[in-house]
Amino acid sequence: MRGMNPVRCSVLGAGSFGTCLAILLAERDYAVDLWARDPKLADAINRHHRNPRYLTDFQLAENIRATSSFEEALSDKEVILSVIPSHCVREVWERAAPFVRPDALIVSASKGIEVHTGKLVSQVLQDVLPPEKHAHLVSLSGPSFALELAQHRPTGASLAAVNESFAIAAQSTLSTRMFRLYTNTDVIGVELGGALKNVIAIAVGVCDGLGLGLNARATMLTRGLAEITRLGVRLGANPLTFLGLSGIGDLVLTCTGDLSRNRRVGLEIGRGKKVDDVLRGLTQVAEGVRTTQSAYELARKYDVDMPITEEAYAVLYEGKDPKLAVRDLTRRQLKSETE
Repeated sequence: MRGMNPVRCSVLGAGSFGTCLAILLAERDYAVDLWARDPKLADAINRHHRNPRYLTDFQLAENIRATSSFEEALSDKEVILSVIPSHCVREVWERAAPFVRPDALIVSASKGIEVHTGKLVSQVLQDVLPPEKHAHLVSLSGPSFALELAQHRPTGASLAAVNESFAIAAQSTLSTRMFRLYTNTDVIGVELGGALKNVIAIAVGVCDGLGLGLNARATMLTRGLAEITRLGVRLGANPLTFLGLSGIGDLVLTCTGDLSRNRRVGLEIGRGKKVDDVLRGLTQVAEGVRTTQSAYELARKYDVDMPITEEAYAVLYEGKDPKLAVRDLTRRQLKSETE
């Protein structure tokens, strides 16, 4: 083995993207502890040097060690990547927080909004971490399917932190020749773009499943960006952020890419499957389902017009026929494009 990088890293979450980021860090000669909730999964990874559930075709390097222990995964780690489903962030980090060193850099790649509280992932982390760690939080978001990134296909993404120096530190740690990371200080915008694009991807998938054509797809995507931006500005985001990688970039990928789980949910619903049957058949988390509820609640709380989100909510949570949802969108009162 080549000389190891002295910076010690941990990845919380052994799903597709967590495994992918562990692979990238290991290729840069970091020693990586990969935390998995399931001890059996951690044991299998260590025995076979493969993840038997995600990215199964990829050999994992010797400098990746899996564990289900927070103490083993986090103690004395200088860089921690949090890559867990957004609805698990609070529960996992309440247990993990005591083991994190005070100066650790924490990079969150979870995309979602907490149901009922309406909090972004960074805000949830601020709830459970002591104040001195808040400045060390960085949000990673952008158009980045784990499979393509693990295959070393060119990928770009955003790193956002209130203090840009910490985003730059994460940029230095994670960037490779094929993984180009850009820094940003608009945490709200970067996180909202990454979360809300999943809602629009479900809606676009419904249109595709109904066979409505490419014009409908493009219209839904574009008007989806408009309502994402409206809510973002209302919450204090910079509207220009939504024209970047974590905004339009991630939106286009998730709405059109065949690897998108959220688009696949919409496709199946549009093709006539019952929502409950589609959700039961998922083998990985489709973040957009829960985020649709959160976004709907935020839109009502802040009185923001989000018609696509409202119709997606009606389909997912109220049993509305997707054909009627599309019909109601097309019959809305005509207005200026800038409204």
